[in-house]
Amino acid sequence: MSDRRKALEFGKNKPDFRRKNERYSPNEQPEPSTVAVKLGPTRIGLVGATGLIGTRVIEIASASDEARIVGIARREAKLPDGARMEMFVAESEKWGEVLEAVQPRSLICALGTTMSKVGGDEDAFRAVDQDLIIATAEAAVAAGVPNMVLVSSAGADPMSKNFYLRVKGETEKLISKVGLKRLDILRPGLLRGVREDDFRLVEKLAMVASPITDPLLPQKWAMYRSIDADLVAEAALGLGMRKAAGRFTHDNEGMKRAAREWRNAVERHAPKED
Repeated sequence: MSDRRKALEFGKNKPDFRRKNERYSPNEQPEPSTVAVKLGPTRIGLVGATGLIGTRVIEIASASDEARIVGIARREAKLPDGARMEMFVAESEKWGEVLEAVQPRSLICALGTTMSKVGGDEDAFRAVDQDLIIATAEAAVAAGVPNMVLVSSAGADPMSKNFYLRVKGETEKLISKVGLKRLDILRPGLLRGVREDDFRLVEKLAMVASPITDPLLPQKWAMYRSIDADLVAEAALGLGMRKAAGRFTHDNEGMKRAAREWRNAVERHAPKED
């Protein structure tokens, strides 16, 4: 049975549905790290579906029956081939209505831009990497979504002299106060992966050099070592299904452990061959 991939536009008029002949069961499953019985895929919300991490979350979730992604975006975008998910298109002010309608178990937030994309405008950068993220978290809480996984950055610190890291740290601090039952903050170092239509020369050169530079980084800079985007996406999916309350921050090693738990759950629930 395949899933449903759908674009729903929220507006003043009646929502406009565009569907393919697909469907799925939204039933929730128990905690995968503790219960081996499979009851159905867990519905997980996703904002930031077109970025590197968002794309990998969709592809990895689509390859298993552990989770089904409910994407929310401001505009329609090309999804990965074979994506099994729902995609809702709405202005950001309407995202809370979408979340209230679909009631995901948790929300993965992979929103983010770069200073180069906003032409060096600090206010424009903050509008996405802080204002939009906080507004989305507040909308999730109001809609009854208990858990959120935020993709942040290694070195995030509200007191940092680096503008990028300072905004990331401020965002982490602010989002911790919105009232989520559980908040998982991911702080990956240099992300290794292919970005569609988003070539970043400096990042590309750093990725090429990472097998040499990673071991040379002293322990106090270990947080900045490179990590595969797939591991971050798997960690986000696995953490999105946990139920214990609290605020948790995960560095590269923590994400690798969470990714292993996700893979174990997928393997445990995979159909057995005769």
